[in-house]
Amino acid sequence: MKMVDLINSKRSGASHSEEEINFIINGMLNGSIPDYQASAWLMSVCFRGMSFDESSALTQAIAKSGDLLDLSSLGSCIIDKHSTGGVGDKTTLIMVPLLAAAGIPIAKFSGKGLGFTGGTIDKLEAIPGFRTSLTIEEFLGQVKEINAAIASQTGNFTPADKKLYALRDVTATVDSIALIASSVMSKKIAAGANIIVLDVKCGSGAFMQSLEKARELAQTMVEIGKRSDRIMSAVITSMDQPLGNVIGNGIEVFESIQTLKNRGPDDLKELCLYLGGIGLVKAGKAKNIDEAKKHLGKFLENGSAYQKFLEMVKYQGGDIDYIENPQKLYTTEFAFELKAEGSGYVEKLDALTVANAAKLLGTGRDKKDDLISYNTGVFLNKKIGDKVYKGDLLAKIYANSIEDGKKARVILAKAYVLAKNQVKPPELIIDAI
Repeated sequence: MKMVDLINSKRSGASHSEEEINFIINGMLNGSIPDYQASAWLMSVCFRGMSFDESSALTQAIAKSGDLLDLSSLGSCIIDKHSTGGVGDKTTLIMVPLLAAAGIPIAKFSGKGLGFTGGTIDKLEAIPGFRTSLTIEEFLGQVKEINAAIASQTGNFTPADKKLYALRDVTATVDSIALIASSVMSKKIAAGANIIVLDVKCGSGAFMQSLEKARELAQTMVEIGKRSDRIMSAVITSMDQPLGNVIGNGIEVFESIQTLKNRGPDDLKELCLYLGGIGLVKAGKAKNIDEAKKHLGKFLENGSAYQKFLEMVKYQGGDIDYIENPQKLYTTEFAFELKAEGSGYVEKLDALTVANAAKLLGTGRDKKDDLISYNTGVFLNKKIGDKVYKGDLLAKIYANSIEDGKKARVILAKAYVLAKNQVKPPELIIDAI
């Protein structure tokens, strides 16, 4: 078997066998296939795509390139959740303690973020002392004790994915649906959960901006998971405006705490209950999504979901004072207000523009080793459909310098568009697969 022949066959539109895909992944890892050939193959995949059989085989090859976590000691139903990322997306911080409060073990590996804000791990590291790096023994032990743990990936998980992503990043092949799906699902499979709930974002602030592409990605990931004997569900959700009212790192932990206390914004609460409800239905703990949402809602109302988050923070060494007084998570030297220059209704709140304003404040990174700001961010006082009068506060900006704050305000102003007539907010949940 020769790599040049496999490149040529994929370039011509042929499908790879499982044996051929294993040959490619093994060759990339052991160095027998050089980067220039691997890059040519990635470009061929990007242009020609992959069948479900190929995507499934590629996912398995990537997953098996490293360790596979066995979660069977935690119970028969272990839920994992993945979001394709969006502006203000902090659902993991709420769903993990919410499901744990419902008695469902949830062992969640998360990562740092690239782009406008940090990932789940960055947000948790905004809590002083919070340990995101746990040994496998500590990770499993914590889930056995309190049903919940969120940690950064440790050990030798999916090394082939790291190799592939590094090449995709520099060869303009990041947006291949087959490669995205295999990357995401290989990590989910290696992490060991048997129930996987996917939140695929769609809109201006999402990686998949068209519904067609979002649906294709969701269907591909669900099919891969089913072929790997996972119980799968995917939800396509709107990202035409930010989720919730805040964008940043520590400030998103603040909003997560408010939501866990049943004081959070309606859209964020609704999505967390919906995604968590799917997990309950798939685990056989509820007959339908409405029953599941009602059941989970009780844990927000009685405070047990918040107490579970508090317990998780304690277990992982976080300073509880920042949870009990969460405004400390976004305390900055400078704050700037964006006020409405006219009256009307918010017709548009472009998620990507809001994200760019937040990133200017230091909330995100371009490279994995870039430093980010934990305390800066944006608080949105008005969203799509809200009535606005001239002089009303649209948003507040928390900055570590006057210059950054002023520049962010200029950008943020461009995100808002007002209309004379009442406007309906976009539907949050677009489709379920």
